[in-house]
Amino acid sequence: MTFKLLFGYPFSFKAYLLIGFFSLAYNTSFSQNISVSDSLESVYRMGGYDKKDELKILRELSLNHSMPQKRLQYSSELIEKAKLLDSNQYLFSAFLQKGHALRLKGDYTLALESFFEAARIATNSKKNRDIGIVNITIADVYSEMKNHKNAVSYYENGIEILRKEHDTLNFANGLFNLGDEYLSNKEYDLAIEHFMEAGLIFRKIKPSDAEAGEIGEAYVLGNMGIIYAEQGKDDLAEANINEAIVILEKHELYAAISEYLTYMSDIYLNKNEWKSAFNYSKRSLDLATKYGLKEQISQANLQISRLFEKSGRFKESLTYFKKYQVYKDSIANLQNVQQIADLRTDFEISKKQTEVNLLNQQKKNQKVVMIATAIALFLIGLLAFGLYRRNNFINRTKLIIEKEKNRSDELLLNILPEETAQELKTSGKVEAKRFESVTVLFTDFKDFTKYSESLAPEKLVKSIHFYFSRFDEIIEKYELEKIKIVGDSFMCAGGLPFPTKDHAIKMTLAAFEMLQFIEDTKLSNKSEIVHFDVRIGINTGPVVAGVVGTKKFAYDIWGDTVNVASRMEAASKEGKINITENTYLLIKDSFKCKYRGEIEVKNKGVMKMYFVNSIKDRTIANMKF
Repeated sequence: MTFKLLFGYPFSFKAYLLIGFFSLAYNTSFSQNISVSDSLESVYRMGGYDKKDELKILRELSLNHSMPQKRLQYSSELIEKAKLLDSNQYLFSAFLQKGHALRLKGDYTLALESFFEAARIATNSKKNRDIGIVNITIADVYSEMKNHKNAVSYYENGIEILRKEHDTLNFANGLFNLGDEYLSNKEYDLAIEHFMEAGLIFRKIKPSDAEAGEIGEAYVLGNMGIIYAEQGKDDLAEANINEAIVILEKHELYAAISEYLTYMSDIYLNKNEWKSAFNYSKRSLDLATKYGLKEQISQANLQISRLFEKSGRFKESLTYFKKYQVYKDSIANLQNVQQIADLRTDFEISKKQTEVNLLNQQKKNQKVVMIATAIALFLIGLLAFGLYRRNNFINRTKLIIEKEKNRSDELLLNILPEETAQELKTSGKVEAKRFESVTVLFTDFKDFTKYSESLAPEKLVKSIHFYFSRFDEIIEKYELEKIKIVGDSFMCAGGLPFPTKDHAIKMTLAAFEMLQFIEDTKLSNKSEIVHFDVRIGINTGPVVAGVVGTKKFAYDIWGDTVNVASRMEAASKEGKINITENTYLLIKDSFKCKYRGEIEVKNKGVMKMYFVNSIKDRTIANMKF
């Protein structure tokens, strides 16, 4: 019997969401399906295999077994057998997987010891890619120990090494984990920057790693959902996390699902929907208990304790809080801090030795470069008669550079308003500005999540591109500003970056044109396009506008006006434009509106709402834009 082995390094962020996730194939590959691991376990225990495959089987079991204790057992066996055969390749993998298993069990000191041992093996073998991978795993442990400084340092080192090694999948994973570290420290801008960069890479993953790319996108969705929840945008948070859970259930990544279920419980707790909040937290606890996930068991018990406390059932609350405390103490394994420091020092010494070796190599390279430069200068002297041709080449190059500069300017204008782009090019930064009256519009497609689960990704993306491209044309026609697209939600604003008086009217006209486009598309019977219904919400008020990030710029707006506009969309109906009283007062003379009454709005109380039914003043319909 022969086996195809998959050699992988599963990474995870502080909540273990990525444990058992990524598999980085060497020349051979092994199925990660749990049933295959179970079958391999039976074969291994019964001895029904060729002895030459023994290390490969142990490596597969230590990598993919669903139970941390079993992973620890098989990785320890692999260490002993790899030592006997003096196999650095298998020894490195064994210590890495042993570290992951210990970390899942909450034994951080022993986990670090295993990871540092793997780092020594990789350093001695001069395998930079493996060194980068171990840096990420060490950073994960420091993150869980709340050592932010060490975590960021090791993440950045690992990411830089993997970038140079062109290890796309692990590079994206490292970016994601660093983003999560910033999220845990409430540094949301840095977290979003790293999540978005990782998400772009996951979406471009080559077909052979399609599963890893899909799961990576799921984690980006889930963690963006966490940020939305932290920012009070519960509807967006719930949609993102639900979409992430669907993908994670497909791949049986239960630690991640348990973590996200706890966040779902928080969202419903904020809505005062006690039954749903309790059900989500109970599902999280049951799942974590079944798979022995201590961190998730601890957090689920704490969440249930909070729920009972909020409902006045203090006896039950105390019971679950005690369970939380027991598991919290079991994972707070920080008694051997000095031992960790010694291990880290040893590893730093080995790193310094590597740096010395690299420096010597660089000196040799510099000598070679000097000789090559001398030869090049000699050849230039011989080819002096070619100066005329060289001058022509320079002129052509200048034209190319000028053309590329113009393309860069056009790209910047596609991302930022012209005034903002000019300010960014001039000063290198953009000051946030307050606008007293801006109209904000949100759209949302009905049943988008359901379609996304059943349709081929290509058709779904083609459909979204079809609709949003037309939306872009409409808002450009009415001199409005596109802000961003989040999933199937389209957001734009009027009255900035240059204040105007008619922004509410223009926005309403644009909304009607969007609805008409949706209806026309339905009548066209285009089979290659999904036919959606759309809800639209509009609000008018003050906002603050500025540029987010320092590398991947994004023009965005903030303020209660934006949140209320989002709530208007959520409270709207298919094929309807739902507006606030603020907007109604600005457009009532030009449009026929129907008063809906005072409707409850999350975190805002009751608000007056209106449906815009038709254009009253025909002169505005004939205006040239």
